[in-house]
Amino acid sequence: MIHLLTRLPAGARVLDLGAASGSFPNPRPDVCVVRLDLEFASAPASGCSVRADAAHLPFADRAFDLVVSSHSLEHFVALDAVLREIGRVAKPGAGLYVAVPDAGTLTDRIYRWIGRGGGHVNAFRNPAEVIALVERSTGLPHRSTRDLYASLTFLNAHNTRGWPRRKIYLFANGDERFLAVLFWTLRTLDRVFATGLSRYGWEFHFGSATPVEASHPWVNVCVRCGAGHSAAYLRESATHWRRFGPIESYHCPACGGFNLFSRERRA
Repeated sequence: MIHLLTRLPAGARVLDLGAASGSFPNPRPDVCVVRLDLEFASAPASGCSVRADAAHLPFADRAFDLVVSSHSLEHFVALDAVLREIGRVAKPGAGLYVAVPDAGTLTDRIYRWIGRGGGHVNAFRNPAEVIALVERSTGLPHRSTRDLYASLTFLNAHNTRGWPRRKIYLFANGDERFLAVLFWTLRTLDRVFATGLSRYGWEFHFGSATPVEASHPWVNVCVRCGAGHSAAYLRESATHWRRFGPIESYHCPACGGFNLFSRERRA
C-alpha cells in the first residue's frame, strides 16, 4: 500500500474505507487522506475523519486518486453496493488497494472463534473470486496479487482488551514470546513442507498502472503490531538481534515487539 501512496502526485486525495482510527500511517503530508467509518474513532489518525456508510459514500463522482480497503470488505453487509461506490468515486486512472483474509486459513478461523465471528460477514476463499468481484463491480482492472502472512496480533497481551479471557488462556494468555515461537514454528513448517499455516489472506492492486514492486511475500510479521517487513529491511532497521543456535530474535522497528526471524520463502 505504501508504494502506491508514495507515487501519488501532490494534492492527491485518498479514501481509507472502514478505517476506524486509520488503516495506515500517512507518509505524505501533501496528500489528503479521508478516513471513513460508521463510527468516529476514539483516537483518530492523521487526516480527515468522516462518519458515513460505505454503501452510500457522501462524495462526488471521481473524487479520489486512491481508495484503500484494508481488511474491511469482509465486514460490509452490502458488499456489491460498496464496490459500486468505490468505482463511482475513483478518478479515471485511480488506484485501489484491497486486503482481505482467506476464510480457510488457520489464523482467520482462530480470529472468528475468539471473536464470535469477528464481524466477518463475507467469506473469501480464493483470490480469483475476489478479483472477479472487484473488477465486475468497480470497473477497475486487476494489476497484482500477493499473499499476506499473519502473526495473531489479536492474541497478544498488549492487544487483548475486550476479548474473552478463557479463550486467550489457551494461547499462554497472550504472552508475546509464546506467540513469537508459535509463528516461527508455523512459518518453518510452511517453508519446509509448502503448507500455508501462517498465511492469512491476500492483498490486491487494482486500477492505476503504477508499477508494483515485484517481491515475494513478507513472512516476518510482528506479533505485537502486525507490521510486515522484508528480511532486508529488518536486517537494517530492527534492533536487539540475538542468536540462539539457528534461531534469531529481534525487536520490531515499528513498535519494539519481540519476534523470531524467519527466512523468506521465494515465490
